[in-house]
Amino acid sequence: MIDLFFATSPNVYKVSIALEEMELPHRLVPVDLSQGQHHDPAKLGGGVTGKVPVIVDHSPADGQGPYTVVESGAILQYLGEKTGRFLPSTMRQRSDVMQWLFWQVGGIGPIGGQTWHFRMFAPKIAPHFDNSYAMSRYDTMFAKLWRTMDDRLADRAYLCGDYSIADMATFPWVAYLEPQDGIDAYPNVRRWRDAIAARPAVRAAYAKGEAIDTGYERNEKGVSLFPWEGLMQHVIAT
Repeated sequence: MIDLFFATSPNVYKVSIALEEMELPHRLVPVDLSQGQHHDPAKLGGGVTGKVPVIVDHSPADGQGPYTVVESGAILQYLGEKTGRFLPSTMRQRSDVMQWLFWQVGGIGPIGGQTWHFRMFAPKIAPHFDNSYAMSRYDTMFAKLWRTMDDRLADRAYLCGDYSIADMATFPWVAYLEPQDGIDAYPNVRRWRDAIAARPAVRAAYAKGEAIDTGYERNEKGVSLFPWEGLMQHVIAT
C-alpha cells in the first residue's frame, strides 16, 4: 500500500495518475493547505520540504519498512522503477523520458504556477501594484513552453513516442491552465491532451481526487482550487 498525501494540485495529480496507471494499491490522505498542514512533517508522512505531493510506500522493494519520497518528479521515477512500467529500460529511451520529465518539473510546471499566481493572486494581494510586467513575462514564457511542446508532438503521439511518466507529469498542468492565446493555437498539444484525458486511469485519478470534499472553490471546469482566504492568511502570517 502507498499513501499519497493529497491536495487538489496539478503536481499531486501527476502522482495520482501514475498510481492509477501502474495499478498500485494506494489511498489518498488529504492535506489542508489552508491550515498549513503541509509544513508539519508529522502530517505529511515525514516529508520535510513543506510541499505536496509526498508518498509513503509501505512495501518498498528493499523490504526495510516504510519509505517516504518527496518531489513529484522523483516520485514518478521511483514508481516507474518500482513497477518497471512507463519508464523504459533502454538507455536512449529512458534518457528521453527523463529529459522531458525534467523539462516539466523545471519548466512548464513552475512557470505555469507563476503564471497562475500573477493572474489570480497578485491582483488580490497587491491590487494597487503594477503587476503588468510580471504577468506579461510569465504569460510569454508559458506560451513558449507550450510552443516547444506542440513542436515536439508534431510527429509523435506522446512526448517520447510511447506513453510515459513524462506525459503523466505534464498533463495536469496542460489540463489546468492554458496560454493566453488558447489551446486551439497548439493543435498537437490539444490532440495529446484529449487522448490522455480519455484514459481510464486518468479519469479515475481525477474522480477520486474530486470526490474528496476539501470545501475549496472550483474553477470554471469544476476543478478544485487552492483555498484563497485560508491559504493567504497562512502565507501572510509566516
